[in-house]
Amino acid sequence: MSDDTRPTGGGERGSGPARSVRIAFFDVDETLIDSKSMFSFLEFHLADPDQYRAAAGKLTRAARAGVPREETNRAYYRNYAGMEQAAVAESGRRWFARERQRDGFLHQEVVRELRRLQAEGCQVALVSGSFRACLDPIAEHLGADHMLCGEPEVVAGRYTGEVRTAMIGEAKATAARALMDRSGARPEECVAYGDHASDLPLLTCVGGAGVVGDDPVLAEHADRFGWIRLPGTAGSAAVAQGTAAADPAAHPSASSSQTSETPPAPFTSSTEELTHATR
Repeated sequence: MSDDTRPTGGGERGSGPARSVRIAFFDVDETLIDSKSMFSFLEFHLADPDQYRAAAGKLTRAARAGVPREETNRAYYRNYAGMEQAAVAESGRRWFARERQRDGFLHQEVVRELRRLQAEGCQVALVSGSFRACLDPIAEHLGADHMLCGEPEVVAGRYTGEVRTAMIGEAKATAARALMDRSGARPEECVAYGDHASDLPLLTCVGGAGVVGDDPVLAEHADRFGWIRLPGTAGSAAVAQGTAAADPAAHPSASSSQTSETPPAPFTSSTEELTHATR
């Protein structure tokens, strides 16, 4: 389900009867991490530059044709049709282990903000159009309490290629409201952080917000409402993702990168389009 609240490794905090529940909602890609997890992970998992380039190219063409981002998000998950959920999850753990070795993968200023809120007793919810295979290791590392994300359909232990809810735009706010309602949290006491205009519904459904980077739509709202401003990620939308699509002959293959600690080279070919299409 898209608003899954199973523990992700951090456990539940603030459970005392006299303590009100506060939740801090964090977008993930280019907010907590410096890359687009869906594509960085897809390239890593496929371990085939040509196959990745074909998949990325198909999504890029759809974005250029004006296909709604909810549909391109769904199209992304068709790349996993027939794959074993457990195998993809294990690949996600290997992907995270590699990415953690790369300087800048975790956006330290935003992570410090998350730690500050945890120390104040806030529960943390990660909110992303990505999915658990690559998000669970991040959530466990950060001690997040809830995960609101895309949930690909699984039948008999294998992905079908379909996804129940595209966790994009207004869907993020809907899932956040549902979690606050279930948890007894007052929206005006909760906060949210994001980097892209598509995060605006999430940021405006709570009492406080933080803007990461310089998205003009979010910057305007931050100035108007006095939201927190945090710097953008160092490589925002151009780090550790899509290297095979950029120039597979110029970089090590994804299969070799699974066993190497050398981070992939930046990719700028169509990453911004892919980001816009699927987040």
